[in-house]
Amino acid sequence: MAASSYSATPTAMRAETLTRCCYSTTSTLIGFGSLHTSSKLLFTTSSDSRRAKRSLYVKSASSVPEQALQDTSTRLDEGDLVSFTPDAASIASSIKYHAEFTPAFSPEKFELPKAFFATAQSVRDALIINWNATYDYYEKKNVKQAYYLSMEFLQGRALLNAVGNLELTGAYGEALKKLGHDLENVASQEPDAALGNGGLGRLASCFLDSLATLDYPAWGYGLRYKYGLFKQCITKDGQEEVAEDWLEIGNPWEIVRNDVLYPVKFYGKVVTDSDGKRHWIGGEDIQAVAYDVPIPGYKTKTTINLRLWSTKVASELLDLHAFNSGEHTAACEAQSNAEKICYILYPGDESAEGKILRLKQQYTLCSASLQDIVAQFERRSQGQVKWDEFPEKVAVQMNDTHPTLCIPELMRILIDLKGMSWKEAWNITQRTVAYTNHTVLPEALEKWSYELMQKLLPRHVEIIEMIDEQLVDDILSKYGTSNPEILVQKLNTMRILENIDLPASVTDLLVKLQENKADDSSESLEVDDSSESLEADDSSESLEADDSSESLPIHDEAVDEDNEHEEEEDIEKNKDAITEPSPPPPPPPKMVRMANLCVVGGHAVNGVAEIHSDIVKEEVFNDFYELWPEKFQNKTNGVTPRRWIRFCNPNLSDIITKWIGTEDWVLKTEKLAELRKFVDIEDLQIEWRRAKRSNKTKVASFIKEKTGYSVNADAMFDIQVKRIHEYKRQLLNILGIVYRYKKMKEMTAVERQANYVPRVCIFGGKAFATYVQAKRIVKFITDVGATINHDPEIGDLLKVVFIPDYNVSVAELLIPASELSQHISTAGMEASGTSNMKFAMNGCVLIGTLDGANVEIREEVGEDNFFLFGAKAHEVAALRKERAEGKFVPDKRFVEVKEFVRSGAFGSYNYDELLGSLEGNEGFGRADYFLVGKDFPSYIECQEKVDEAYRDQKRWTGMSILNTAGSYKFSSDRTIHEYARDIWNVQHLEIP
Repeated sequence: MAASSYSATPTAMRAETLTRCCYSTTSTLIGFGSLHTSSKLLFTTSSDSRRAKRSLYVKSASSVPEQALQDTSTRLDEGDLVSFTPDAASIASSIKYHAEFTPAFSPEKFELPKAFFATAQSVRDALIINWNATYDYYEKKNVKQAYYLSMEFLQGRALLNAVGNLELTGAYGEALKKLGHDLENVASQEPDAALGNGGLGRLASCFLDSLATLDYPAWGYGLRYKYGLFKQCITKDGQEEVAEDWLEIGNPWEIVRNDVLYPVKFYGKVVTDSDGKRHWIGGEDIQAVAYDVPIPGYKTKTTINLRLWSTKVASELLDLHAFNSGEHTAACEAQSNAEKICYILYPGDESAEGKILRLKQQYTLCSASLQDIVAQFERRSQGQVKWDEFPEKVAVQMNDTHPTLCIPELMRILIDLKGMSWKEAWNITQRTVAYTNHTVLPEALEKWSYELMQKLLPRHVEIIEMIDEQLVDDILSKYGTSNPEILVQKLNTMRILENIDLPASVTDLLVKLQENKADDSSESLEVDDSSESLEADDSSESLEADDSSESLPIHDEAVDEDNEHEEEEDIEKNKDAITEPSPPPPPPPKMVRMANLCVVGGHAVNGVAEIHSDIVKEEVFNDFYELWPEKFQNKTNGVTPRRWIRFCNPNLSDIITKWIGTEDWVLKTEKLAELRKFVDIEDLQIEWRRAKRSNKTKVASFIKEKTGYSVNADAMFDIQVKRIHEYKRQLLNILGIVYRYKKMKEMTAVERQANYVPRVCIFGGKAFATYVQAKRIVKFITDVGATINHDPEIGDLLKVVFIPDYNVSVAELLIPASELSQHISTAGMEASGTSNMKFAMNGCVLIGTLDGANVEIREEVGEDNFFLFGAKAHEVAALRKERAEGKFVPDKRFVEVKEFVRSGAFGSYNYDELLGSLEGNEGFGRADYFLVGKDFPSYIECQEKVDEAYRDQKRWTGMSILNTAGSYKFSSDRTIHEYARDIWNVQHLEIP
C-alpha cells in the first residue's frame, strides 16, 4: 500500500504519548515528555499577575514531509526552553501535528473541515493545561463551589471564543495563513453545539464565561443532546424540522470521561427493610457517562468545566439470544430506551411517551449531577466527611424548573444512601439549593402528572409527599385557624400537590373548623332574630294582637307541600321521558407543581429583571413571599461582553478602545459610560457609522447566500430574532410591515420616497415543532416577504427576510449590523430577555414595551434613545377584562390591515386561524390574549418616529453610541458577582 503524505512512522506514532505536563508559576516550562526525544510538544505559560498576557510554547518535531512546514517549526534545545508568547510558526507546527497524529479525516488533503479539527485540537491542548490546573487547584483548596444545572447551554461556536480568551487570535490567524487557510473560514466550519434553543441556554453559557473570567469556582451540568432541538428549514409551506447533525463528524472540544459513570433508575418499587429504612429497587437501570467541555476565562488561567451527560446501558443488557433469533428490535430495546433520553432537546410531550421521555431527561440530569457533586464532596473531604458542612462546600443553582428533581434526589441520596434523618437531610437540602424563575406564563410553570411521576419515580413521590406535608404544617403555623377561608385558599395555591387530598389530620381539622363556623353562624342568627323580635315588641304593641304574623310560616309550608306534590306529579307523568343522569365530570388531574417545590426546597428564589422579580413577589408567588420574604431576590440578567461585542464586533471594539483609551472595558464594562462625553464628536460618529456599514455589508452577503434575496446595505436594518411565540409578538411586527406596505402601494413613487425610510426587516427564530400557531406566524412572514421582495414598485424601499435556522453564530453576524431591534412582547410577559442587551451593547436602538429588562435598559440608555409604545404591565388585566366584556373597539387601521391580508394579497393560504386569534371576546385561542390589536396603533405611530429619527443620521448615530455607553450594567460579570455574593456565597479563587 502506498504511503500517504501523512503516514506515521513507528517513532512518530509514539508521539501520541506526549501528554504529561507540569505547571510553573514563575515563567518556566510546561513540558510534555515523549518516549522519543525527537518528538516533543511543549507549552509554557507566564503569569506573574492574574491579567498578565499569557505565554504559550508549542513545539512539534514529529515527522512532517512538507519542507515549508519544517521551516516554520520552532526548534529549541531543552536547555534553551524559556517562556515566550507562541508565534505563528509554533502554532502552525502544532496544527500540522494534529492533522497527522490525531486525524478525523483522510490524509490526502488539508481542506477546511480538516483544518478546523486540527486547529481546534491545537487550541484544546492549551486549554487542557489550564483546565487540569484549575481542577487540581479546586481539589487542593476544597473551597465552596457553585454548580449550575440547566437543560440548555447554547454555547455557539467555540474556536474564535477560545483563541480570543487565550489572546491568540492574531497568532492563529497568521499560522493558518501559512498553511493556506483563513481563520474566519476555518472557524466557519464549526457547527453550533445543539445544546439549547433560546435565551435560557444562552444565559447559562454567558454565566459560564463570566464564572471562568472572574475566577469563581464553578461547574456547569447539562445533557449531551445528539440531535439538538432541530434544524429549521424554510420552504413554501413555512417551517420544516430535520434533526441536527452537529455531532456527525465529532466534537473536538469534548473529552469523554469513561471513568465517570453513574447509575440512574426508573420505575421499580419502594420497599422497607427490617430496620425501617426505605429502598428503591427493581425497575429500569441506565448509566450516565460524562463528557467534559472546557470553558476558558478571558485573560486568566481559570478554565472551568461544562459536564454533559450521555446515556447508555451496560453491554450485557443486549439480548444476544433474541438478536440471533432475528428479534433485533426487542434485543436492543434496553439500549434504545437509554440512548433516546439524550437524543432530542424538549421532545414533543403531547403523548404519554413524550411526557415520560421528558421526565426521564430531567431526572437523568439531576440524578447524575448530584451523584457527581456528592462524590466530589466526599473525595475532597479526604475521609473526614462532615455532612453538615455540605452546604458550606456546595451551591446548586437550578436554572428554571427543569432541574427541580434535584430537591427530592438530594434528599433520597442523603436519607437512603447516606443514612441521615429527615430533619438533617432537609436542612442540608434547603441550604444547598436555589432556584431561578424565568417565566410568569402559567403554562410554563411546570406541572407533572402525579400518577406518571409515581410510576416513574416512586421514591421521589414519597419524598415530595413528605415535603408537602411539612409545607402544610408551615402554612397552618403561619395563618392559624381563625379564618378557615383564608387557610383553605393558601393551601390550595401553595401546596406542591394539586388536587390531592390533604393529610387526614388536616382534613379533620378543616371539617371541624367548618362545623364550628356553621354553629357560630347559627347561634348568631338566633341572637339576631331574638333581638329583632324584642325590638319589634318594644316598638309596636299592635303586632302582638296580629295573628297574621304567625300564619306566614304555616302558609309557606303549605306552598312547599303543594309544590312538592306538583313536582311528584310531573315526574310521574314524564317518567318515560327521563333519561339516565349525566355522568359526573371527571375529577381534576392530580399534579405535582414543580415551581412550588423549587420555592419550598430552596433557600433563594430570584427573578431575572426588576419588573419580573416584582411580578414574582406580587403575583406568581405572592403567598410564598408573604411566608418567606427573605428568600426572594432580583438578579437582572446579563450577557458576556467578550463574545457579544469584543469578538463578534471587532471593528466597533477597536473604536471603543481607541476613544476610551483602554481595553479594560471588556472586563470592567462600566468604562463604556465614558463614551457619553464623546457622543457629539464628528470623528467618532464617522468611525461609528463606518463600522456599522461594514457589518451590514457582511449581513447583506449572508442574506443573499441563505435566502437568495438581495438587500441594500444602505437601508435601515430592522431586526427581530428570538424564539417564535405569540407573546413575543412577531405577529405585531409583520402586521406593522403589512400596513407599511399597503400604505406604500397607495402612494406614488415620489410620495413613497418622501414618506418612508428604506428598511430591511429581518426575522429569525424557531417555532416549537408542535406549536401550530407559531408555525403559522413563520409561514405568514415568509409569504409577506415573497410578495414584497418581488414587487418592482417597492424595490429597495422595503424588504422582508426570514433567516432560516437562527442560532448563536447567526446572531453574532446579525447583531453587530443591527440598527433597530424589536423587543415588543406583551408587557409583563417577558421575564427579562437577553438579546435586547446584546443589541444595545452593539449600538442598536431598541423599540419595545416596558417589559422585562427593557425597563432597565431604557433607564440606562436614556428615554430619548429608546422607542417606547404599548400598554403597561399593570394595565393588561383590565384590558383583557374589557375585551371579555365586549367593550374593546379595534382601531380602524388594525381592521384595515386584517382585511388586506384576507384579500389574498399574500397568496392563497387561508389565514383565518391566525387572524382569528386576534378576534372575538372569549374562548381558547381567541380574544387577542396578547393584545396585538390594542397595541397596534401605538406601534405604528412609534414606527413613524423611528423613520423620523433615522433621517437625521447625526441624531441616530448619537442614539446608537449612547446605547452602547448605557449597556454597561448588562454584563453577565455583574450578574455573576451578585449571585456569588448574595446566593452562593462563593469566593474568587485565582489559579496561581
